[in-house]
Amino acid sequence: MSQKTVRLTMAQAVARFLTKQMTVIDGEKTPIFGGVFAIFGHGNVAGIGEALHGIKDTLPTYRAQNEQGMANAAIAFAKASFRRRFMACTTSIGPGALNMVTSAALAHVNRLPVLLLPGDVFANRRPDPVLQQIEDFGDGTMTVNDCFRPVSRYFDRITRPEQIIPALRRAMQVLTDPADCGPVTLSLCQDVQAEAYDYPESFFDEKVWTTRRLHPDADELAHAITALKAAKKPVIISGGGVLYSEASKTLAAFAERHGIPVVETQAGKSSLPHSHPLNMGSVGVTGTSASNQMAEDADVVLAVGSRLQDFTTGSWSLFKNDNLKIIGLNTQAFDAAKHEALPLVSDARVGLDALSAGLGSHKVDVGWTKKAMDGKAEWLKAAVKATATTNAALPSDAQVIGAVQRARKENTTLVCAAGGLPGELHKLWQAEAPGSYHMEYGFSTMGYEVAGGLGVKLAKPDSDVIVMVGDGSYMMLNAEIASSIMLGAKITIVLLDNAGYGCINRLQMATGGANFNNLLRDTHHVTLPAIDFAGHAAAMGALTRKVASISELEIALKETAGENRTTVIVIDTDPLITTDEGGHWWDVAVPEVSERSKVKEARKGYEKALAAQRIG
Repeated sequence: MSQKTVRLTMAQAVARFLTKQMTVIDGEKTPIFGGVFAIFGHGNVAGIGEALHGIKDTLPTYRAQNEQGMANAAIAFAKASFRRRFMACTTSIGPGALNMVTSAALAHVNRLPVLLLPGDVFANRRPDPVLQQIEDFGDGTMTVNDCFRPVSRYFDRITRPEQIIPALRRAMQVLTDPADCGPVTLSLCQDVQAEAYDYPESFFDEKVWTTRRLHPDADELAHAITALKAAKKPVIISGGGVLYSEASKTLAAFAERHGIPVVETQAGKSSLPHSHPLNMGSVGVTGTSASNQMAEDADVVLAVGSRLQDFTTGSWSLFKNDNLKIIGLNTQAFDAAKHEALPLVSDARVGLDALSAGLGSHKVDVGWTKKAMDGKAEWLKAAVKATATTNAALPSDAQVIGAVQRARKENTTLVCAAGGLPGELHKLWQAEAPGSYHMEYGFSTMGYEVAGGLGVKLAKPDSDVIVMVGDGSYMMLNAEIASSIMLGAKITIVLLDNAGYGCINRLQMATGGANFNNLLRDTHHVTLPAIDFAGHAAAMGALTRKVASISELEIALKETAGENRTTVIVIDTDPLITTDEGGHWWDVAVPEVSERSKVKEARKGYEKALAAQRIG
């Protein structure tokens, strides 16, 4: 049988294939790839670079400043798109490729899709060792791109042009699978990118990818319904899977019908409106008092779309009911069965509907629901106090959060990542719309914030994207401010300067450590740097302001709301103040032997806390 073919280079085939992958959002067919971030070098400029130029009017290529930054932006785009759309990133070999490894791990941990296309060495090995090639003395096939293997859901090295046919098909299956979703790395040998092959025309047929919604197994569903019917004190943990399933309305209806309070993980925050009476807010180490009180007493925990990481479970010391049962409603069986949970492998929306149908008119005793609502009312009083305006010269993170919330609440998407801010925001930020709270805390990646804000803005151009970032994280990765200006993607960055790594300094103190090497003043130094953050951001083209108080911050936020260019507002903050209310113990090992009395004291407290952990 004759087969129609088209002669293309491998790189051209990759580019054309990407343009033919589609999805459906709100009834409209749209390209599933939102674009390609590219930094070119000798390993990809002649191959992939030329191929992307050929499709630039169909699939946009974005020039970034840093490979990790552009990959972070691509991942943020996917997260903000609820994994319905995603991006590709291409680099040269060597340091450019390795700069994306941290981002690959970020995407892997958070179950977020991104297609990574790093260049690789020559498959024919003629110029070995080529510039930027490592040489493994015992393995001639080893390249730096092997570092992507443990942090990719699927990895392939393309050493012949026809290998891209099964590789790209497999890549799309992984990128769109709700259970296996994560980063895909296709390592593209430099010479092979430029090699031609007669590709079947059918390889470039348009394909529409839609969301696969897994239905629960009948036996697993029956066990879960039985457990919920027997529960006296059930709690729902809402994870990121609720948002990716677009199940917020289903969750609200389920909670209301059966009277079950809901607590939110970092990834799941905004799955219910903050104002919903059954939303107790954040749970775990950075949880509200309302949520943690419910979790401590719960006899059944329905974990929906959560991987139950240690910040959610208080390092598995939060749940104190001896008769506790966990129901793991998750698309991924690995997550569903954690800690001897009753697994319910299913899409969140489908699973909640099935559970509700099985429960019928069953409703929890009103006393349990009332206890939850009373606890929330008490927590809200504490939250209002923590975020109230102040005249203090160095306000707290919570007071800055309050100012941002008051000044720019409408149509806002809040972006943050590592440090102390995620804990305060998890407790205090009042997210009303699904996806309006965008936190990267699965991998807690310092430097994500600015690039993440860019990715969110590309995904949600009509949203008022506000990035909150500390000075330490800003210093690690800020160059995508320039990219946001190049792309006309306006974001507002609120930069909190506490002169160091304030979060880790507090943790250091809490574990008995001396103030050492975290705050700038406690480092080995000759002169302390006087960093002009506003001047630095202005040098990249941003509009900037340095404000001296909370009231000035609110004014600046209101006055710059209508600007069309990225704006950076800097405020000095206190590195030691944090919200005392809420929260829970977190397992951070304290030295068993030390000459310092504070460490010895902290060790005693640590050993006492360990006794509350649930093992296994």
